[in-house]
Order: sequence, then structure tokens, then C-alpha cells
Amino acid sequence: MAALLAFLAGLPATHVLAEEAGEHLTGDWGGARSRLAGRGITFDIGYDSELARNLSGGSRDMTRYADQWQFGTTLDLEQLWGWEGASFQAVMTHRSGDNLSVDAGLGTNQQVQEIHGRGQTWHLTTFALEQAFLEGRLEWRIGRLTVGDDFASFSCDFQNLTFCGSQPGNIVGDYWVNWPTSQWGTRLKLHATPQTYLQLGAYQVNPRYIDDAYARRNGWKLDFPGGTTGALIPLEFGWTPQRHGLPGSYKLGAWYDTSGGDDLLLDGDRRPLAITGGEPLQRGARHGAYLNFEQQLGGVPGGTGARAFLNITQADRATAATDRQISLGVQYRGPFGREADMLGFAVGATHANPRAARHQRLYNRLHPDDASPVLHGNEYAAELIYAWRPISALTIRPNLQYVVRPGATSEHRDAFVVGLKSSMVF
Repeated sequence: MAALLAFLAGLPATHVLAEEAGEHLTGDWGGARSRLAGRGITFDIGYDSELARNLSGGSRDMTRYADQWQFGTTLDLEQLWGWEGASFQAVMTHRSGDNLSVDAGLGTNQQVQEIHGRGQTWHLTTFALEQAFLEGRLEWRIGRLTVGDDFASFSCDFQNLTFCGSQPGNIVGDYWVNWPTSQWGTRLKLHATPQTYLQLGAYQVNPRYIDDAYARRNGWKLDFPGGTTGALIPLEFGWTPQRHGLPGSYKLGAWYDTSGGDDLLLDGDRRPLAITGGEPLQRGARHGAYLNFEQQLGGVPGGTGARAFLNITQADRATAATDRQISLGVQYRGPFGREADMLGFAVGATHANPRAARHQRLYNRLHPDDASPVLHGNEYAAELIYAWRPISALTIRPNLQYVVRPGATSEHRDAFVVGLKSSMVF
């Protein structure tokens, strides 16, 4: 915390230097960055951090810090080699730090520091070739991909995971894998009109990719590990209209996972697991659907003004312990006459599957000495943020979070969390 305060205190003294650097804190590297970009080589180097302290909730009050480094490059293969319509992207990330939700015993289903998770180590996040056909109307992407970058994609301005990134990965993250973990996959995207598209993907489902021990040893490798259980196949229709000149984004999607999964309630003979203690019934597939709406409501098109969003995801109730998530909010760009700043507020609900609750109630009744809390209903979250952007390459987002019924149970106290999310572009 002391180092962060010292950094903020030093901002006025570095303001001129940072403005001269433009979009990057390290500037133009003596002109080398611009020269490389002119040849088709660009770099993306960034650092994100999230500080959080609980003022209520959990078993004790404490402060935790987590961060992520990102090192990426994009190659325009048409400029470099004359390969028309082709580009290549590679991204490595490194995460470290601690998780307040766990360490303070908050019991939340969704992390109050979204950046923590998927192993505190190096990850090969992207290693992909993209090729355009039909004058750019058809795009093909193949390689090591993060499905959440391609399908149900959403911004990550907020710090609570309820409001960050591709929503399906928040509730079925054992097979829909979001940033920074990648898997082998491919995606075809057809722009039917300038305002509509249809895309279809196929992504490897392999439990090793989300195993922390495996990630620490192999997360950075371009490997193809054994243990693949199936394929995740998402389909998405998108519409990007202009409402009175104001941009919007509307997505409707569904997915099908061929690997299947364990039934939450029944055994192989379709009798309650809590009674028989047998092996779970194996479901042949897992599936779900989502809606993602974003619309600017006023102001300058694509610039200052209010934007509203709504995300809804429903997973199948046979296999998903957390089967639904809904989040909605509004972001206002340009508050207080500061065009680069943003004020935002969001609320959300993460729903516990009633079939899982039914199993736990029955198990508790039959095994009172081994009883566990019954997760039922919703975990509710709300977050208020202010994104201060003193210079182009730095964004500082203080935030307040309040979580009601953490973990979708009354066993945990409501949590009030103060956070600080920062992003730097080098």
C-alpha cells in the first residue's frame, strides 16, 4: 500500500513525461515502436493490479493484493510477408498475489478480485493465426485461444467477477475457460451484413488446463496434453446497430459440450446419490445459452455519455452447480467534465442450482454428523466504481463492493469490500 501511495503522489511530477509518451508509459522507444508498427509488428505490454479489503463479512478483516503482467505481440503477415488478410498474435501472461475471498473467508461464489485465479504462474494465453476471406467478410481463427475472447466477450472495468469478462466462464468455468488460460481451438465468423455476424467455434476441453499443479509446470508451453474429454462448441449471433446514431451490441449465443459431466442429484440407476452413495449418472453433454446487451443511451456516439449493459447466462441444471448469472449496470463516460474518466454502477445475481440444494438437504438429513451448508437461491453483488484516467496509459479505479448472501447461503455474513483496480500500458 505504501508503494502505491508513493506512486500516486508522484503522478504530478511525471505528468508531462507520461503525456509525451502518448498511449504507452515507455513512449515510442526512440521511434522504434512506430517503425516496427509501420512494418506490421505491434506490441501490447500491460500491468493490472487489484487491491481489496473487507470492512465486513468473512472470518476476519484483511487486505489482499493480486496482479497480472501481459506481454503480447501482433504480426500483420500481409505487411511482413505479403500473406493477404493474415495476422498472427501471441500473448503470455503472469499472475501472482492473494485472494481475499478465500483468505478472509468471505465465502463468495464470485471473486471480489477477478484477476486472481487459474494458477499464480505463467500462461500461454494466445498463440493464434487469423485469416480473412471474402474481402474481410469471413474470418478464420485457429491456435491456442481463450473462448471468452471470442464468444460472449465483455469488458472488465469492474473488479468483482460478476461483472467482468465472458459470463459463461463465471458459472461453468470447469470447461468454458476464460483468460488467461487457453486451449486449442478454432473459430469461423461470417459478417452477413455490416451490422450482423454469425460465428461458430470448437475448443478443446481438457481438465489439465485448469489444474493449478499442471499450470505451474506447463502453463507457458505450446503443448497438446493427453486427457482431452471432448469439445466445447459455441454458436453466437451478433447485431451492432446504431440507435439514433448511438452504437449498440446485442449478442445471442448457445453452447454444447460433448464431454458431458456428472449429474448433481442422481446415480447411474437414477436414484438419489445422497441415499445410495453410488456413482453419479453420466450426462452425455453439457449446454447453455446467453444474452449480452450493450447500448449507448446518450452523449457523443462512441464517446462521452451513458451506456447500459445486461448479461444473462443459463447453464443446464443437470450438471452445473451454479446454473445462472444475471448482471446489469450503467457506465457514464465523461463525468464532471473529464472526458477520459468513467463512473459505473452494476448489480448482479449468481444462482445456485436447486437440484444441488436438494441433494445437499437430503444428504444432511441422512448424515447429520457430516452436514454441509445448503447453497440455494442467489448470491447478490453490487459495485460502484470511478475510473480515473490521469494520462492515456494509466487507469485507476477505486471501487466499493457489497455482497449479500455470499456463496448463496445465509451461513456467511454479507461482505462490504473496498477495492482499487489499476491498469498500466507500457
